[in-house]
Amino acid sequence: MILSTLCYIENDGAFLMLNRNRKANDVNHGKWIGVGGKFETNESPEDCLIREVKEETSLDLRPGSYEWKGVLTFTYDTKPSEYIFVYKAHVSSRLISPGTSREGDLHWIDKEKILSLPLWEGDRIFLPLLLEDKRVFFSLKLVYDKSDRLLTSESILYPR
Repeated sequence: MILSTLCYIENDGAFLMLNRNRKANDVNHGKWIGVGGKFETNESPEDCLIREVKEETSLDLRPGSYEWKGVLTFTYDTKPSEYIFVYKAHVSSRLISPGTSREGDLHWIDKEKILSLPLWEGDRIFLPLLLEDKRVFFSLKLVYDKSDRLLTSESILYPR
């Protein structure tokens, strides 16, 4: 079992997206995703979120600037399941340090263009909830095969 966070950071109608193009043997290679990563020892989801956002973007998240939006159960071929805590954050500045992320290139993408990017098929299920700022909490299970095809998805939405 793997625990991680994933954050979609918004500013003035755009999300900060990571084009995963730098790491060899990256399951996310060629995909566009939010920023985040795996928990370190003794971290809470919020500790992991704040650390990963700082490491990958140089942005400091403050209490009240982010909201927990859902949980993904990501299963991929024969690898252990990954449980991903998904957050949405708002920041007041688009200033990021170039080259901050070891995994890829960061770009501010207008919200209406995000679904046209190369994304995981499962991301197309929950991202509209974030893009439209739906007041729901989601639990989504995504099952992929080794060819990156989405085999099944099961979702539950909880109104807020």
